Amino acid sequence: MTPGEMRRLYLIIRVFLTYGLDELIPKIKLTLPLRLGRYLFFWIPFRHKDKQLGSRLRLALEELGPVWIKFGQMLSTRRDLFPPDVADQLALLQDHVAPFDGALARKHIELALGGPIETWFDDFDQNALASASIAQVHTAVLKENGKKVVLKVIRPDIMPIIKADTRLMSRLAGWVSKLLPDGRRLRPREVVREYEKTLLDELNLLREAANSIQLRRNFENSPILYVPEVYSDYCRERLLVMERIYGIPISDVAALEKQGTNMKVLAERGVQVFFTQVFRDSFFHADMHPGNIFVSYETPEDPCYIAIDCGIVGSLNKDDKRYLAENFIAFFNRDYRKVAELHVDSGWVPRDTNVEEFEFAIRTVCEPIFEKPLAEISFGNVLLNLFNTARRFNMQVQPQLVLLQKTLLYVEGLGRQLYPQLDLWTTAKPFLESWIRDQVGLPAMVRAFKERAPFWIEKLPELPELVYDSLKQHQLMQHNIEKLTNQLQTQNERQGQSRYLFGVGATLLISGTVLMLGKVEIYPVWLIAAGLVSWIIGWRRTGQTE
Repeated sequence: MTPGEMRRLYLIIRVFLTYGLDELIPKIKLTLPLRLGRYLFFWIPFRHKDKQLGSRLRLALEELGPVWIKFGQMLSTRRDLFPPDVADQLALLQDHVAPFDGALARKHIELALGGPIETWFDDFDQNALASASIAQVHTAVLKENGKKVVLKVIRPDIMPIIKADTRLMSRLAGWVSKLLPDGRRLRPREVVREYEKTLLDELNLLREAANSIQLRRNFENSPILYVPEVYSDYCRERLLVMERIYGIPISDVAALEKQGTNMKVLAERGVQVFFTQVFRDSFFHADMHPGNIFVSYETPEDPCYIAIDCGIVGSLNKDDKRYLAENFIAFFNRDYRKVAELHVDSGWVPRDTNVEEFEFAIRTVCEPIFEKPLAEISFGNVLLNLFNTARRFNMQVQPQLVLLQKTLLYVEGLGRQLYPQLDLWTTAKPFLESWIRDQVGLPAMVRAFKERAPFWIEKLPELPELVYDSLKQHQLMQHNIEKLTNQLQTQNERQGQSRYLFGVGATLLISGTVLMLGKVEIYPVWLIAAGLVSWIIGWRRTGQTE
């Protein structure tokens, strides 16, 4: 461990002990040295005894800085790792990070563009409009069309911090996997690697630009979601230029109510946006925390969402979408047998799973939540119980569903905040049933025909030749099969004759040998000779069958 890592580790230990997080260390023999080691740091007192564990963990991560804040945000989506009270606190982590110097931001923007900002922009504001753990945002006016834009620039010092902290996290994860009783199942090293990949993806703003363009195209002219325009000619790996939007943060419920927003419609449209992205487009915004979602000032009685920060998106393949939709509908219909069978059919649980036991376990978790308003349903508890059930039946958490679970939790939080009486099941069920019908009914057949039509039209002139070749191949195959059958029949006949001659030859040899031992002078020689001749003929016939 390098001196820099040792200094950083000491800082982490000091922060963790200040917030009393040493109580997370399991009380087993293997961790006794660590628990005794607490007394080596007796000068670091526990200063937050009045707060719950989840709150102390959140505050500690916020104090450790942007990399750890992001790590806590990611951990909040893994509700199989923590009890609900801790996961709920982690979900509250926001990017309340102090901005870096605006002059430095200007310098890095000009380096990315290759010239002075005034060449392309007017009214550049060196005071940051917003600041997060990875980047910060400045406002300007685009010269070519006079439109107000925002310039998002990556923090200049973030890469060394990410590398240092993730390297240290990986070391700590190795200790956790050995010290915790359930450490291997939790796969802490894999969690850290997943987090590092997510961070590195967010550092490439060209990726975010492409995601935003795709999402905007998917919801073009939509009354329920607006995605700002990206000016891709000015985007670079460390710079993003996009339309400036004006809206009310989704978390500001008081402002939404003050302008007369229809909260019921807004909550229902949040559910509609989620399911449309997942099932219609298979391309969904996977970082829908309140800091990234706004509501337009226009038409409050017919509210429209505005989404920004598309650095993290998720997608599902066709099979996953189909299984998920059928699972949701089976849940809504309380058909737990169907849910259990779908899990087995999809390979999410082992093939030898006892379906009856799995069905009963799912029923035990899910039955209590139905016919309740959203305010009375804790999806965090439901997901936690489902994960515990999944572990009992050796179900691995599906990597392609982790982002989906995270997004669903964000949707729950938005719905609970905006309109607690929202019935998520009633809102989502018609959408999913319509999607299923669209996938398996006549529209699906017509759509498949349209998609394949160019290929079929291209092959149509070749059809007679293909049919002729197919018939000719069939005729040739039949001839080869008949020839092979005849060869096998002949081979079997020759092998039968060979076995007969070998048997005769063996009998004659044995008889001649016995007579010779009995001192009969003439006949034994002839019998042995005849036996040898029979063997030679049988051997030759065997050679002919090869």
